[in-house]
Amino acid sequence: MSDDRHEFGTGTLHAVVAADGAELQGLTTSDTEGAARALLWAGTQPWPRHSPVLFPIIGKLPDDRSTLAGHEVHLPQHGFARDLRFAWQERSETGCTLELTDDVQTRALFPQAFSLILAYEIEGDVLHARYTLRNPDPAATLHASLGVHPAFAWPQVNGVPKDAHRLVFEKPEPEAIRQVAGGLLQPKGVATPVSGDTLALHDSLFANDALIFEKPHSRQVRFVTPDDAGIEVSWNGFTSLGVWMKPGADFLCIEPWQGYATPEGFAGDFSEKPGLLHLAPGESWHAQWSVRPLSGR
Repeated sequence: MSDDRHEFGTGTLHAVVAADGAELQGLTTSDTEGAARALLWAGTQPWPRHSPVLFPIIGKLPDDRSTLAGHEVHLPQHGFARDLRFAWQERSETGCTLELTDDVQTRALFPQAFSLILAYEIEGDVLHARYTLRNPDPAATLHASLGVHPAFAWPQVNGVPKDAHRLVFEKPEPEAIRQVAGGLLQPKGVATPVSGDTLALHDSLFANDALIFEKPHSRQVRFVTPDDAGIEVSWNGFTSLGVWMKPGADFLCIEPWQGYATPEGFAGDFSEKPGLLHLAPGESWHAQWSVRPLSGR
């Protein structure tokens, strides 16, 4: 059994998770005749990642720096968890559990104690990714954001044009969306491109980076072709949603977040950054997202 990655699955769904970043690096579904379909982006150029974990920040800080209780905070965009090796806690034929805890390296960037546990499990034809963030400090509050960044193959079905795909939300999403520039949240919202519950997809939507739904009504969205083949992504515990791709690339990121990018012009203590979790000593926070393949009509 490799220390670098773990492969697991059922008869219809197969996943690969890496110790580095606790990153989901492969997700494949097979039909009744054994034909395989890759649901996840391959992680090649122009974006060599698959599904990074965003912690302890989503987006970035102005100049990547802030302060926290008199200590310096120096975080790269989307934090450090995606670039660190998690420890295996459990591995089985249908899943795995990994943990990242603070150490000398993380405290040099972010002076807080934490335990971040990710548990992946395939149940039938659904992959669940469950997150537990715990504050082990006996005295200090943990201030952090946590988000997920899975990149799904676009097109979902070979031979279907990219611009024939759509996102169908669980509920209508009429509110204005937010956008970022230089990794920072812009002060004014813009009109939503969602018509009712449906977002028609095309590269130009992402010319100005991600679409940010600060408080979406939905907790589920389908990423599908005209024949309704594709995937269904659902989430619980996360309060915001990002949708992103690099124009010209063959992936679409559907990103449940707890928190969002730092507002442009923010200059306060890190603990005052909007959208953070604030976990009291000994407190834990839980969230999950799931993905299910859809075979279509």
